[in-house]
Amino acid sequence: MDNYFQKVKNYITDLDYAILMEDEADGLMVIESEEDGIKNLVLGIEEPLLIIEQSLVNLADTSAETYLHLLQKNRDIVHGAFVIDESGKRVIFRDTLQLENLDLNELEASFNSLALLLSEYSEQLIAVAEK
Repeated sequence: MDNYFQKVKNYITDLDYAILMEDEADGLMVIESEEDGIKNLVLGIEEPLLIIEQSLVNLADTSAETYLHLLQKNRDIVHGAFVIDESGKRVIFRDTLQLENLDLNELEASFNSLALLLSEYSEQLIAVAEK
C-alpha cells in the first residue's frame, strides 16, 4: 500500500489539490480544491482500489421521486455516481479506480467530473437538502 499511497499523494500534489489530512497507515487522505468547489474529498487507498467519496447533502425529502431524480442524474455523470449512505438520507459522490493502472489523467478526470457535477447540479442539490 505504501507505494500506491505515495503514487496517489504525488498525483494530488501535481494537480495542486491541498491535502488536509493524511494517514498512510490507514490509507486515507482528505483533500480539497476551493476553485473547483471540492471540500473534504476523502480518498481511501485500499488495494486494489482507490475509493473517492465526497459527502454532498443530507436529504430533507427521501421520497421515491427524489431518489429517482438522483438515479436519473447518475446517467449524466461522466465518472462516479451518486450513492446514498446507510441512513438513506446522505447523498455522496463516489468513484472507484483501479490502483494498479491509475494514472494522473484518470484521477484528474474523476475530480473534474465531481467539479462539473457541483457546478451544474448544486442548485438542485440545495433544493432537496435539509435546511
